[in-house]
Amino acid sequence: ASPPAKQPMTLIEKVLAKGANKSFVKPGDNIWVNVDVLMTHDVCGPGTIGVFKREFGSDAKVFDKEKIVIIPDHYIFTADERANRNVDILREFCNEQNIKYFYDIQDRSDFKANPDYKGVCHIALAQEGHTRPGEILFGTDSHTCNAGAFGQFATGIGNTDAGFVMGTGKLLVKVPATMRFKFDGNMPDYMLAKDMILQTIGDIGVAGATYRTMEFAGDVMKQLSMEERMTLCNMAIEAGGKNGVIAADETTFEYLKGKTNRPYEVFHSDSNASFYYDKVYNIEELEPVVAKPHSPDNLDLARNCRDIKTDRVYIGSCTGGKSEDFIAAARILQGQKVSVPTFLVPATQKVYDDVQTIRVNGQTLAEIFKEAGCIDPASPSCAACLGGPKDTFARLNEALTCVSTTNRNFPGRMGSKEGSVFLA
Repeated sequence: ASPPAKQPMTLIEKVLAKGANKSFVKPGDNIWVNVDVLMTHDVCGPGTIGVFKREFGSDAKVFDKEKIVIIPDHYIFTADERANRNVDILREFCNEQNIKYFYDIQDRSDFKANPDYKGVCHIALAQEGHTRPGEILFGTDSHTCNAGAFGQFATGIGNTDAGFVMGTGKLLVKVPATMRFKFDGNMPDYMLAKDMILQTIGDIGVAGATYRTMEFAGDVMKQLSMEERMTLCNMAIEAGGKNGVIAADETTFEYLKGKTNRPYEVFHSDSNASFYYDKVYNIEELEPVVAKPHSPDNLDLARNCRDIKTDRVYIGSCTGGKSEDFIAAARILQGQKVSVPTFLVPATQKVYDDVQTIRVNGQTLAEIFKEAGCIDPASPSCAACLGGPKDTFARLNEALTCVSTTNRNFPGRMGSKEGSVFLA
C-alpha cells in the first residue's frame, strides 16, 4: 500500500510541530513545545526571576544556562534608582545561575567601557547569533517577533510564562493560523521595509492579525537584507499578530556565518498549505507612508503630511535603529541641514560603531549627521522609544510632535501623553 499523503502545513506549523515532536499540527491545536531560546531584559527580567523562584524554589536551577539570554537594554542610562536596581537583580541572578549569555553593563557613564554590553535586545539577539531558522524563541518583550525574519517561531510572552519556561524549558502554545502577505515586483529605491509593514498594518488594522502568524513572502523578500526583513517581522505585533515570519534563504545563511555554529533546520510553507488570509501587493505601486497619531494603523501617504509642523525627529529602536536604517537616513541628510532637533540612538554597540565607520559617498554616517546638524549619536539602548524615566535621552517631556522610526505611537508611548508621534 502507498504511504498516506503527507498533510500540508505552513512554515510556522512545521516549526511548531518540530518543537512539539509531532508530525502534524493545525491551527487551534494546543501543544507543548520545547524552547530553544528564552530572552529577557531589565524591565521584565526581575519579575520573571521572581516568578521562577516563587514557583520552583529559591535555590532552583534554570532548565539550561546556555538557552537563556539576558539583555539589559530598556532603562539603562538613567539616574533612576529602581531602574538601576533592575540591572543589579539581573546580574545577581546570572552570577548565581552561571548564565552564559548575559550582556552586562556596570559603567553607565561610558557604554564603551562595558565590553559585554550590547544594547537593544532584539538586534543584539540577531547580531550575537541567537536567532536561527526552525527554532522556537520566546522573549518577555512584545517585539520578540523581530526574530521571525530568520525563519523561526519567535513571539513575546509575559513574566509568568517566562518564569515557567525558565524552570522547564517548555511552554503550552496554541498553534496560530497563518495570514500570508506577498510582495511582488522590484523594490524601488525610495521604499523601505518600514513602508511595507506600515502599509500592511494600515490595511488590516491593529487587530487585523490577532493571534495569527503573519508570513511575508513574494519576490521582494529575496531583495531584502536581514535587517530589512527584521523590520517587517518586528511590527507584526502592531497588527495583533502572534508572530511574523519569512522563510530562510541564502541571505539568512550568509548573515549567520560566523555568528552561530549550532545546526539549524529550514522550513517552507507547502504550496497547498491552507492560509487564513492571502494578500498580494505589487511593491512598485506602493509609496512611502506614515502612521499618524495615535495608532500604528492610522495610515497616510508621507506626501500628504508635508504641511504638518514637526518639533523633533527620533531615529532609533529595534524597528528603526539598525545600521541600514542609519544608512537610509544619511542618504537623505547628506548635503542637507536638519531644521528640528534630530536624535540618533543606535540600537547596539555594533550599530554605533557602524555609524562611525560606514561611508556614503566618501563620508562616514557620523560625519554626514554632524554636518546636517543632528545631535551626536547617543549610547545604544531603547531610550525614548518607550518613554522611560524622566531623564531618558530624547524623551518627550512636553506636548511635542515627533517623527520617529519606532514602532508605537499611542498617547504617552514616548513620554508625555500630550505628545504626538508619527511613525515613519
